[in-house]
Amino acid sequence: MMYTGVFALLVYIAVILVWALVIKRNMAEGMLLGLIAVSLFSGSQILNFLIDGLVSALFNEVLYASLAFIIMSFLMIESGLIQKILAIFNALLGKIKGGPAFLNITISALFGMLSGSNSANTATSGTFTSQWMIETGWKPEIVSTLVAGNGGLGAGFPPSASMFIMLGFAKVSGLVDEGELYLGLFVSGLYQVIYRIFLVSYLMRKQDIKVILPHSQLSTFQIIKKNWTALLIFLGAIIPILLTIGPLSQFLSNYGMAEALESISLLTWIPTLMIALCLILGWQQLKDKVLNINYCAEHLFPQFKTIGGVLLFAFAASEVLANLGLEKGLTQIFTMLNLPKALMVLLIAILVVLVAGPLSSTATLTSIGLIAFTGLTSAGVPPLLAVVSILVFASTEGASPPASGSIFIASSLAQVEPEKTFYPLIIYFVIPILIIGWLIAMGILPLFV
Repeated sequence: MMYTGVFALLVYIAVILVWALVIKRNMAEGMLLGLIAVSLFSGSQILNFLIDGLVSALFNEVLYASLAFIIMSFLMIESGLIQKILAIFNALLGKIKGGPAFLNITISALFGMLSGSNSANTATSGTFTSQWMIETGWKPEIVSTLVAGNGGLGAGFPPSASMFIMLGFAKVSGLVDEGELYLGLFVSGLYQVIYRIFLVSYLMRKQDIKVILPHSQLSTFQIIKKNWTALLIFLGAIIPILLTIGPLSQFLSNYGMAEALESISLLTWIPTLMIALCLILGWQQLKDKVLNINYCAEHLFPQFKTIGGVLLFAFAASEVLANLGLEKGLTQIFTMLNLPKALMVLLIAILVVLVAGPLSSTATLTSIGLIAFTGLTSAGVPPLLAVVSILVFASTEGASPPASGSIFIASSLAQVEPEKTFYPLIIYFVIPILIIGWLIAMGILPLFV
């Protein structure tokens, strides 16, 4: 049947939504049930489809990269490298009017390139800046709004679990180069940062914001001198990118290293090198923790449970849906709709944003990432622009009422009622970010890749 894959996708989405929103159980469990549900559409071939899907997922390097970044984030926190990086940015921005708000943007962008988690971004940056912002004159509800909205940079910058999920779809990975996607998402993240800087500047003029100097006896130079080695962690991302993209890559390729450079996978080497650098830079603080199996079992291993299950079963379901003919069915449906490109992009943007309201960005893209990609490409959007714009749409998850974890984290840190942030979050973050994604998909905002 031509539309078997489409019907299977609808059932898959329904199972995940019911499990997450009605039954309120673990998302990984919902993904497993969704995998079983779509496999049932294969009839007597269910066992073969299940096995093929799981084997494909287990050999997907995206799964490794996602789990590796969890280890890296754990090592950065436990080694104290994060605190050193924060101290540097505090020293650089703390004396500027509105400094805490700009620092919150900086931290969220920085951690977006490290952790890829909206909620983690909100918790980390908010813990460091929320009360500082209130002390300098920001209203608590605005503080909560900015902290939750800026947390969306966790999914707005590469690498992120959302990016990995999109690359895990066979149709996407066959059309989009991982290096170009990494740079494209980085550029789109910069667009989001620029918008947030203008937003903070605008809100600052509406309030009587004062400068309160950071509580430190050390000069900016002394703080940087004391903590600069923590910045070496970024070499883990810079080195693989320089070797695979740009002038250095071209120069080395001209000297007979093209084949070797092409074998370098950013998804594999960026987290691997960052883990190695974390261990080197923070070994004195880490050795008693990483060598203690009980400590790891209590603090590290539980973090694998949800994200590992979500990605494993999501990729397996993607393979099953592909084998059921999802791509052909969706292509025919979008061809029949025959909507203008601008309208098609807008409708898909709204669909992704609405689903991102109650779900996380990863769950959103697991559910409708492939259908959004197929819709955009069928409307004439180039594959790279399609993936980047979808990731931008999904990054509104941190600012989307009513069920975003970032909203409740930020509200608790600023000690305000979450409901007071719903309207400003939609006005200041959800709608503008949707527009940024639309402009990227339409080719108006260039990605330079």
